[in-house]
Amino acid sequence: MIVLVPAYEPDGRLGALVADLLAAQPDLHVLVVDDGSGPASAGAFADAASAGAVVVHHEVNRGKGRALKTGFREAARRWPGEDVVCADSDGQHTPGDVLAVAARVAGSRRAMVLGVRRFSGPVPGRSRLGNAVTRRLFVLTTGIDLSDTQTGLRAYPCEMLGWLCRVEGERFEYELELLLRAHGAGHAVVEVPIATVYLEGNASSHFRPVRDSLRVYAPMARFAASSLLAAAVDYALLVLLHVLSGSLLLSVVGARVVSASVNYRTNRRFVFGRGGRHAGLRYAALVAVVLAANAALMQVLVGRLGLALLVGKVLTEAVLLTVSFVVQRRCVFAVAGPAPGVAEAARAPALRERV
Repeated sequence: MIVLVPAYEPDGRLGALVADLLAAQPDLHVLVVDDGSGPASAGAFADAASAGAVVVHHEVNRGKGRALKTGFREAARRWPGEDVVCADSDGQHTPGDVLAVAARVAGSRRAMVLGVRRFSGPVPGRSRLGNAVTRRLFVLTTGIDLSDTQTGLRAYPCEMLGWLCRVEGERFEYELELLLRAHGAGHAVVEVPIATVYLEGNASSHFRPVRDSLRVYAPMARFAASSLLAAAVDYALLVLLHVLSGSLLLSVVGARVVSASVNYRTNRRFVFGRGGRHAGLRYAALVAVVLAANAALMQVLVGRLGLALLVGKVLTEAVLLTVSFVVQRRCVFAVAGPAPGVAEAARAPALRERV
């Protein structure tokens, strides 16, 4: 088992974490990635190395997401076949919780494991609010209710390392991006309760509330924007075709074919990432079913009940949108079988090690 610790300008708690982890489980490999902290932090990394960690360095700060990817590649190269647990360097994750999450991933070959905080006791207001807002937005955009979307204590089976290196994101948004793309890549998410620890009001955090919040929420905004774009294309074409042809059925079918094409390309490229070789066929089958249901509902609401075109369209989409999304997430863009790419992570060039 590997414990990966990305660190930017750490203090003495980094060395203490390494020492405590290896005291609790001496056969662990601890890998620390210095994300361009500079000379002022050299002592902290020297202490971590003295305590038994392998330390690799970025010459300049590149962000937490990049540091994690560097760690995944280095872990696959040095210790192939080992699972990886990611922990923060600021003392918020106790050795007991790190090892509990590590033990859980050993039995979850296709799942990432999250150490989720209870947010009880003295929790800084910005941390409590940030998690609450992100959790609600995550549920609204994915339909998945996770207790803690912002936890940095996560474990990944070794089979997942190649996929982890391919997911986009360089800074704090990267870990949320992993959650958004996990199901479409065939990975489950498992939660393990951990303690909620904030030292000195979380003063050591390098999270920048405005800039990094925009980065964190961007993946979810992109996720929601895909559906809104398709809906806008669908409605605009529906109105245009209805004016030109006077046929409700032709208008519904024509608008849905074009908007479905837009939605598929957007989701595959920017939202779910990939969906396997047969994603297009699965999506086409879904479109056919949704199209038939859409046309039938529109015919009833507009043709028979006499509702306005816009009202009928809104009601129809409200009924079908959730069903369509769930099927896309679980079937269309899901990837069967193990995620490829572990070997490519291991083949990445070695980083400079400085101890």
